[in-house]
Amino acid sequence: MNKISLSLAMCALTVWGCGPSPQENTASEETIEEIIVTEEEWISLFDGNSLTGWTGFGKDQPGEAWEASDGVLYFNSEKKEQGATGGDLVTRETFGDFHFEIEWKISENGNSGIMFHVQDNGEYGAPYYTGPEYQLLDNDGHPDGKIVTHRTGDLYDLIESTEEAAKPVGEWNKTEIVVEDGQLQFFLNGVKTVETTLWDDQWKAMVAESKFAQWEDFATFKEGKIALQDHGDDVWFRNIRIKRL
Repeated sequence: MNKISLSLAMCALTVWGCGPSPQENTASEETIEEIIVTEEEWISLFDGNSLTGWTGFGKDQPGEAWEASDGVLYFNSEKKEQGATGGDLVTRETFGDFHFEIEWKISENGNSGIMFHVQDNGEYGAPYYTGPEYQLLDNDGHPDGKIVTHRTGDLYDLIESTEEAAKPVGEWNKTEIVVEDGQLQFFLNGVKTVETTLWDDQWKAMVAESKFAQWEDFATFKEGKIALQDHGDDVWFRNIRIKRL
C-alpha cells in the first residue's frame, strides 16, 4: 500500500471510531475507498532516480546521455557530444487510450518532443515514423518557432496551438495528452491547445498534406509507446505518470 492509501486508510479508522451513525459511517467509507481507487489508477512512469520502465528506441537499454536523479529525468547533450549514446527514450509498456501528464523545461534555443502510439518493433527507423508529436520548443530562440505548427503545445506539423501558454525558458511547464475514443486533446499549463479527431477522413487528409505523408503508417496505430525525444538539446522532465482510459 502506498503512503496515500495508508494515510487514507488511517483516516477511515479515525472516522469509524468517532461514533457517527452507521449510515454516516457507510458514506465516509465509500468516499475514502473512491479516493484510494482514483489515486491507484495513475501509473508512475518515473521513480525519480532511475530509468526503470524505459529503454532506447530500437535498443535494449536507454542511451547513456539520459540521466535520472533527484526526481528529474535529464537529457545531457554535452555528454552525448563527448561520445555517449543518445537516442529517443521510449516506455517499455504500450498504451491505447490514456491520460498522460508530465512536467518539463527546455534549454535555451532547445527542441524536443513527446510522441505517442509509437511502434518500436524493428520495422520503423524512428518514433516519428509512427507516433504523432506534442512539440516542446524554445519558441523565441529556436528557428522552428517561426513555423506556426512547430511551436510548443502544437500537434507538430499538423495543428497550431489555440493560444500561447508556454512559460519562459528555464521554467517548468506541465503538459497533458489525452486520447480517448478517437479524440485527442493537448493541454499546456492548464490551457487546451489542441483538440481533434484521430483517424477519420479529415485526419487522413491533414496528414497527407504534412511532412509525415512519406510514412504511410504514421498516426495509424491505436496503441503504442510513449517517446521522449533526443533532438540534441538539453531537456528536463519530472512527475511523469499515465492513466489508462
